[in-house]
Amino acid sequence: MTREEKGVLIDDLAEKLRNTSYFYVADTGGLSVKEINEFRAMCFQRGIEYKIFKNTLIRKALEQLDTDYEPFHDALKGTSGIMFSAETSNAPAKVIKEYRKKGGDAEKPALKAASIDSDLFIGEEHLDMLSSLKSKDELLGEVITLLQSPAKNVISALQSGKNKLAGIVKTLSEREES
Repeated sequence: MTREEKGVLIDDLAEKLRNTSYFYVADTGGLSVKEINEFRAMCFQRGIEYKIFKNTLIRKALEQLDTDYEPFHDALKGTSGIMFSAETSNAPAKVIKEYRKKGGDAEKPALKAASIDSDLFIGEEHLDMLSSLKSKDELLGEVITLLQSPAKNVISALQSGKNKLAGIVKTLSEREES
């Protein structure tokens, strides 16, 4: 690969990283070609793009971004693939965990690092937390439910109150008649 080709590849990768809110760096080293293809297919089914890059190319692409990705540099060793997720922040972590259960290997693919809206997570220890993050739609649903709850309680109280009020009025009117 010539310098110009590498430069174009770095620029393209930097642009993709810049336009993707959520990306994970995973290590698939030690997996067979068949296993990597299965992992890649699982990613594709969930709307995640997985590509393997040389660490130096990833490092140079990250240097072109506005966010300081220097903490990622220590994680860029061995085989590195980037998982790009446009939809949800937790989807790549869930795919890694699901693949591990399916494949029987509790360690591969390994999470090296993740960037969620420019927040950096370095290391495997963040996988469980990242997989449990709620998506934007889930959070909006919870907020709407919370906002509706007081209104539902007020309506319910008013509806039950009218029955009580009607009962009281009826009782009072019966007393006056007798």
